[in-house]
Amino acid sequence: IRLGERKTLRGDETRQTGMVRLAFVGAGQMAEALAKGFIAKKVVPSSHINAFDISDARRRVFREELKATVHDSNDSAVASSDVAILAVKPQYLSATAQTVTPASWENKLVLSIAAGVTIDTLKSLLPASARVVRIMPNTPCLVGESASAIATSEEATSEDEELVRRLFATVGTTISVDEGLIDAVTGLSGSGPAYIFLMIEALSDGGVRSGLPRGVATKLAAQTVMGAAKMVLETGKHPGELKDMVTSPAGTTIAGIAALEEHGARAAFIDAVTKATQRSKELSKL
Repeated sequence: IRLGERKTLRGDETRQTGMVRLAFVGAGQMAEALAKGFIAKKVVPSSHINAFDISDARRRVFREELKATVHDSNDSAVASSDVAILAVKPQYLSATAQTVTPASWENKLVLSIAAGVTIDTLKSLLPASARVVRIMPNTPCLVGESASAIATSEEATSEDEELVRRLFATVGTTISVDEGLIDAVTGLSGSGPAYIFLMIEALSDGGVRSGLPRGVATKLAAQTVMGAAKMVLETGKHPGELKDMVTSPAGTTIAGIAALEEHGARAAFIDAVTKATQRSKELSKL
């Protein structure tokens, strides 16, 4: 990723190559998926990725599989980078941030993927010179199909936001939102994969009940969900219009839809998103 001569970058190597240096504070599965995306799409080479994790196994993955530079502390990893990605569980974020000295955080672009941790909370843990961006990805990041929402602090520049979008575009789709909408994003796309997994499981159960082998039923259900989602994204048509294209008068599909409506499927999905959104708001106040 080309950043030119921005003053926030430090180190002769960065200025000469124009390549940003990244630090992963926490090297779990989500961090691994992000790093693999950055490397595979050639936006950040493995030689520019630094990482630390308290787990020997996770450090080994970054060292041996990703060929990244693994450090013996978070402080060392952050000090060696221009951008730091906080990839630890929310309950550990505050303590983890304090393992990095204020000097190492100075002038850094700090990205957080910790659910429920607000920009104000993040800023309270960092020096005033740090620029904070909050990102809400989801687990399909692990297969390069994440839906990631980005919210920036006032200190973050338009170049910072563009950098974040380019990074996270390597593992899926990105969209910028006001931070006030992040809880709704969490309720919809953050928690959404679990709703869809439940739906796929239920569709598969229906297939098995109707006589299909389990493996066949699950494969058909998953492919149907993926294909339907692709039609929504690629055609730009309203989901209701696409539904009507499948629904013939007095046919099989309308019989199935009537059953779903009878059992309140639509209301259940709406309520799932609103309840998850509310819980996200509660967690951010803890």
